Amino acid sequence: MNPVQRSTLVVTMIATFLAVMDQFVINVALPSVRHDLHTSAAQAEFAVGGYALVYGALLITGGRLGDLYGHRRVFTVGVATFTVASLGCGLAPSADALIVLRVVQGTGAALFYPQILSFLQTLFEGQARTKAFALFGAAVGLAAVCGQVVGGALVSLDLFGLGWRPIFLVNVPLCLVALAGATRLPGYRAAERPLLDTRGVVLLTTTLLLLSLPLVGGPGWGWPWWSIALLCLSAPTALALVACELREARLGRMPLIHPELFRRRVFSAGTCLALVFFTGNAGLLFVMTLHLQQDLHLTALRSGLAFAPLTGAFIVASLAAPRIQRRVGLHVLTLAYGVNLLGVLTLLAAALLDAPAARTAVPWTWLAALTVIGVGQGLGVSPLMGAVLSDVPHRHAGAASGATETTAQVGALLGTVVVGLVFQSPLGHVTRSAAFTQALVVTAALAVTALLLMVPLLRPRPAPPAPPGPPVPVPADPAYSGSHS
Repeated sequence: MNPVQRSTLVVTMIATFLAVMDQFVINVALPSVRHDLHTSAAQAEFAVGGYALVYGALLITGGRLGDLYGHRRVFTVGVATFTVASLGCGLAPSADALIVLRVVQGTGAALFYPQILSFLQTLFEGQARTKAFALFGAAVGLAAVCGQVVGGALVSLDLFGLGWRPIFLVNVPLCLVALAGATRLPGYRAAERPLLDTRGVVLLTTTLLLLSLPLVGGPGWGWPWWSIALLCLSAPTALALVACELREARLGRMPLIHPELFRRRVFSAGTCLALVFFTGNAGLLFVMTLHLQQDLHLTALRSGLAFAPLTGAFIVASLAAPRIQRRVGLHVLTLAYGVNLLGVLTLLAAALLDAPAARTAVPWTWLAALTVIGVGQGLGVSPLMGAVLSDVPHRHAGAASGATETTAQVGALLGTVVVGLVFQSPLGHVTRSAAFTQALVVTAALAVTALLLMVPLLRPRPAPPAPPGPPVPVPADPAYSGSHS
């Protein structure tokens, strides 16, 4: 790798770590936040969910802004916004102020995060790109566990008597390093510079908010009628968005989400697979955390440490994925989702055979199953992201990156709600352990679906009709080469 590529990796991995960690870091600190700021249950939900709500809704817009105005410029603005908001969260005087600042923080993350995948897609090629996406996957896994473990440790240490506030203040020095390094990032942007598709931005943001707002707040509100109405309204606004983007493309403009992307089978199939995969795994992690703390009565720190084997396996598998992909191509994903399914089934069997009412530690069989799941997730994240973006034109790299990450965010929200509802409102009058196993059955079904969705992703591209005369060899589809991810 050349110096620009190395510095880009350092800066983008720091930014990846920050964006992902801050989705999780407040979870274990929430009791301390509620006590200190005297928050209501609804305020607590939006202190956690406000970040994800805005982050998911604005990712595609952030990606398109990078295409139009330069990935480096939008990345820098996003990180600067995230820095100021993190400092504000750490100093927030009230629950309402914390919620607003978490929304601003999510906005900053939505601006810089799509640019990360755009840098990896446009600056790296071949095996270097595969390795870069592997490091990206490892950073995501490390950030997810650090959000749980570091958050719990900082609250327990109560540094300088600040309680929960260091979980946000610790972002500031890392953000400053990322800002300093951003000056060396490449300044690529799309050659076309039309006006931003503002109608598409409004329709997309409205659709995602109508979908996400009830998913974030509905369980805590008891699913009032208007939350169901908001979910239903997301369907017509989504149809209006599709019609708007088709019209923009027909007129020769640059839509927010270009229909051309969805005519690319690898992108379309990979996006559907990402939705199912992230739904299942986010749901699993959510109900596992609840079960460990609410039913097995483990502390927040102990329950966070229970995921350390999963995260360790995730990181190792992410770093090993490029080597495996060189040998088997995209069948690395078949292996990944097969191993992931095996891990979920092993956890389901362990939960059925060992259903304790309370413990001081997590059963070793559960830890072994989580390790297997971590291997499947590590092999299945970075190669999938690379495959989805493998044949996307550079002019659409930002929007495609945003669409991919938005899909993952929507999947995470759906998993938290759907699998969470099965766990918290189980079928029939069953024990809490039985409710946990019912939730695991749902995640196993989603793991099976992800494995089945590999079929359209791996289907060979039909060869074009041969012209008259001597046969002309057809080049292989680069999306399936081991040198692409």
